[in-house]
Amino acid sequence: MRIMVKCRVVDLGLVSYEKAYYLQKRLHEFRREGRIDDVLILLEHEPVVTMGRGSKKDNILVSDEFLQSKGIRIFEIDRGGDVTLHCPGQLVGYPILDLKIYGKNIHKYLRNLEEVIIRSLKVYGINGQRIENHSGVWVGEKKIASIGIGIKGWVTFHGFSLNINPDLSYFSLIRPCGFESRTVTSMSEILGSPVEPKDFRHQLIEQFAEVFSLGIEEDGKQVSTLDSKEIVSCSL
Repeated sequence: MRIMVKCRVVDLGLVSYEKAYYLQKRLHEFRREGRIDDVLILLEHEPVVTMGRGSKKDNILVSDEFLQSKGIRIFEIDRGGDVTLHCPGQLVGYPILDLKIYGKNIHKYLRNLEEVIIRSLKVYGINGQRIENHSGVWVGEKKIASIGIGIKGWVTFHGFSLNINPDLSYFSLIRPCGFESRTVTSMSEILGSPVEPKDFRHQLIEQFAEVFSLGIEEDGKQVSTLDSKEIVSCSL
């Protein structure tokens, strides 16, 4: 039986993609060095388009100039998957986990991320499902959550995004993960009313802890990592 691993949850609120990416990379380095325990970063992003390693530029349906005029930046990043979009009202999770502890099984890790989301949606009466050969979570024929990960030295980065109360019109700018924008939905669209993000985050943290057998510690807007000689602080 595996000993329960500690994981610190850090809820950063609304953060630019650039700052969050920098924080991920630092924490990924610290985790590989054994200086910190596992971390789950939760946040929302200002509007941004990201392109994974499998991205096709023609899945962005408007010009770079149009995106720039709307204040939407494009980042080409080191995760799997195609084009996706982040915006306020969407919950983004970046787990920094050492997969050596979890059996070095990337397929199982992806399915576990999906399971966390499926269980969290079920609390709200939403039936999330998997679709064969496509990572993410769907409700009927519409996608509600995307998953795109990076792994280096068996430590994870990047992660998942789940549509709680976003402005879905943003998704008309792209083909999310190569699909038509009309295949995207949100919790508020399904339920017919807004969902309180704080309440949902609480549910997701509970399910994350259960699926990954983690002991959870929650933080505010600062990550502090301690060893015998120093305090490393990453503030946004």
